[in-house]
Amino acid sequence: MIAASIDDFRWLTSGDAAPWLALAGSLSDSPLECATRLRQELSAMRAALVQEQAELRRRAVRKFSAAPRMFFTVRGLEQATDETIARYKASRFAVDEPAADLCCGIGGDLMALATRGPTVGVDCDTIVAHVARANLEVVCGESDRMRAEVQSTDAGEFDVSRFSAWHIDPDRRPEGNRTTRVALHEPSDAAIDALRGANANAAVKLAPAAELPPHWAAEAELEWIGHDRQCQQLVAWFGALASQPGQRTVTSLDGGTARSFVGNRDVHVETAIRIGRFLYEPHAAVLAAGIWGDLAARRGLSPVAARIPYLTGDAAVDDPLLASFEVLEVLPLEIKRVKAALRTRRVGRVEIKKRGVPIDPETLRRRLALHGDEALTLIAAPHAGKTVAILARRVRDH
Repeated sequence: MIAASIDDFRWLTSGDAAPWLALAGSLSDSPLECATRLRQELSAMRAALVQEQAELRRRAVRKFSAAPRMFFTVRGLEQATDETIARYKASRFAVDEPAADLCCGIGGDLMALATRGPTVGVDCDTIVAHVARANLEVVCGESDRMRAEVQSTDAGEFDVSRFSAWHIDPDRRPEGNRTTRVALHEPSDAAIDALRGANANAAVKLAPAAELPPHWAAEAELEWIGHDRQCQQLVAWFGALASQPGQRTVTSLDGGTARSFVGNRDVHVETAIRIGRFLYEPHAAVLAAGIWGDLAARRGLSPVAARIPYLTGDAAVDDPLLASFEVLEVLPLEIKRVKAALRTRRVGRVEIKKRGVPIDPETLRRRLALHGDEALTLIAAPHAGKTVAILARRVRDH
């Protein structure tokens, strides 16, 4: 990460840097040539800043469609909400009503909130606030509905009472090391509660494994949001933003459509006596929310073993929160037997998945000495007191 000043970033986001950013973008496959040409005309700091920015723009394409024109910091890009999730979250805020985005970072959520109404972004880091402002200008050129500004101030001291609702992304590593304890975030849970006292309508962005204060679980709707087959974030919705206070919701945005499931933790489901025709793996967001047992019970499925979230049944279940596999064969996880079964099926490519068994997938793959033109999935798991290998064909992803 480049230790650039606010003046360097003001230059970076100005028209003066545009030709150099274009050059760095065109020489992405030739970093040494790029560095040499930049240093012929720019200071070492600004040459490095331009080259870093070009690399960040390449990485950001997975998160933002406007990435080639946007601006980033290393940490800001890492922490930014991608535009698909940001649009979904913004849709829960009232249209044309004022909103605030505290700890806005480089503007992932801020830009989406600004498309539905007047929005104020807040960040205590002057460089990050400047980058967010520049990104708003990039997007503003594409939408006349944009009404937003950015202030560089302390989120904990910001007056949220004048807004219809507000969003916050507290810093998870204020002391340098990432933590899941909300009490150690900045602002902390106590500071966020104080802000909620001024305006109850809040959305708090958190890590999927965040350790929440007990009263939040009772007062908020907790929503684990999945995208790109991963659980990307947990949002605690309070006040008017909470559709179902006290409930756990999982939402998958894969496939371009929001699909949600509201469930309870600690739902007991009897383990399967045998492996059925199909095996299912819950979405990572379902696992993070701890409600896979409820999902299994409602879909008529059973886990292959206690506390192992591989679910099985004879019925084909079409659910976007379940990856499905057609079971072809179940046998003990013994190298000779598995190797012979794969050879008979002419399997040369195998996806190896495992839960509850101490194996290394890559070591197992090498020992299987695969040869053939077919592809299968091998799922290793405990079942009926034994470790089994389930040979299966993937039917659908999450």
